[in-house]
Order: sequence, then structure tokens, then C-alpha cells
Amino acid sequence: MAVVHEAGEMYLETILVLSRKMDAVRSVDVANRMGYSRPTISVMMKKFRRDGLITMNEAGHITLTDSGREIAERVYERHEVISKFLRSIGVGREQAYKDACLMEHDISDESFAALKEHMSGIDA
Repeated sequence: MAVVHEAGEMYLETILVLSRKMDAVRSVDVANRMGYSRPTISVMMKKFRRDGLITMNEAGHITLTDSGREIAERVYERHEVISKFLRSIGVGREQAYKDACLMEHDISDESFAALKEHMSGIDA
């Protein structure tokens, strides 16, 4: 699996989230969602294609490869579990979402596994 740093994880997670809401995801959709310029997104999409994390068809529709999807789903799961935990201890939905975005990239595998296990029986 390719090594992807925090910024790259955020792009891949964004593509995953958009792909669940839209029939076709394009660079402009990623740019709009993330608040970045289209040239900035274009540079990252070129890197992701080179690294085998996405494919892009002639129409510019982005698809995560198996490797890209694996990374995106791992980050998304972390985001969801951390956000759920924060809401369960009284943090408001919007703040929990923002804080989970920060925490999802830095939490260790061990700590995340324990948090996930702890949260498995809790509704928030």
C-alpha cells in the first residue's frame, strides 16, 4: 500500500464521501468540498493516479482503486468512531466532526482499536 500523509488521506476520504453521494466525482467536486483551488486538486489527483490510488476516465470522473479505497475507508472509519465517541461525552455534532478530522490522522492503531472496541456497544 502506498504511503499517504495526512493531506492525502483527507483527499481520499473526501473522494470516498462524495462517491457515496454522487454518481460521478470530478476534481471540481473535490475542490468545492475541500475549499481548495482546482489547480491544487489537479496536482494531487495526478500524484494519486501515478501512485495507483485513483483512476480517472476521459470525462474526468475519479474512481478510487482498491488501494485508494482501503486508505479512504480506514480514515473514514476512524473519523466516524472518534466523532461518535466525542458526541457520547457531550461534544456537539459540529465540533465533534471538526475534532475528529484532526484526531483521525494521528491516533495510534492500538488506541484506535481500543476506542473502537469501547464504542461498539454505545449509541451516540
